[in-house]
Amino acid sequence: MEIFWQGLQEAFRLLFTGDPEVLDITLRTLKVSGLATLFSVLIGAPLGILLALTSFPGRRLLISVVNFGMGLPPVVVGLVVWLTFTRYGPLGALNLLYTPAAMIFAQAIIASPIVTGFTVAAIQSLNPKIRLQILALGASRGQLLWLLAREARLGLLAATIAGFGGVISEVGASMMVGGNIAGSTKVLTTAIVLAVGQGKPELAIALSVILFLLAYGITAFLTAAQQRSSHA
Repeated sequence: MEIFWQGLQEAFRLLFTGDPEVLDITLRTLKVSGLATLFSVLIGAPLGILLALTSFPGRRLLISVVNFGMGLPPVVVGLVVWLTFTRYGPLGALNLLYTPAAMIFAQAIIASPIVTGFTVAAIQSLNPKIRLQILALGASRGQLLWLLAREARLGLLAATIAGFGGVISEVGASMMVGGNIAGSTKVLTTAIVLAVGQGKPELAIALSVILFLLAYGITAFLTAAQQRSSHA
């Protein structure tokens, strides 16, 4: 129990003293996971709306693939991205391996099916009559999509929260494609793994507390936006 207390003390010391290394790692974590979540929403939300509103051969199969992708093992994603960006891979010439860009790419792949799946569920949960009423009022296709997205905004925010939760705690893919390089690709999750491997449990606990506070803070912000929208 003493080691947990020491870890908590170390966490507050690092936070209140503004340790440069911890601040750098925390900001990088926020940047990588934040951009990955943004890209996953830009990809997953339109795809989810498309799957929910259109009918075409293979649609159910595609939705099942999306649902399967919601539980895609991060280490498998990391391996695929590593093979893609490695020197002899199809995108090796871009030299993105072991950079934050590769980490963002991998995390966006992990989060996109989550956002897509939640979006499909959110749109399909709307009363079908709403779509007919909007069309009856003479709305264009663009206006229809906007109004349906507005009606499903609580579900879309839930999709964003789920996507962020899927990447902020991810470690396998980040370690594989980022390399956990100090000052470049080290984020909170990979730093925690390194601290444990180096026999520094107090530092690992301290970084875990900081990760918990960061994840909860962002999630609480998104939840507040969601609940405000429910009363709009």
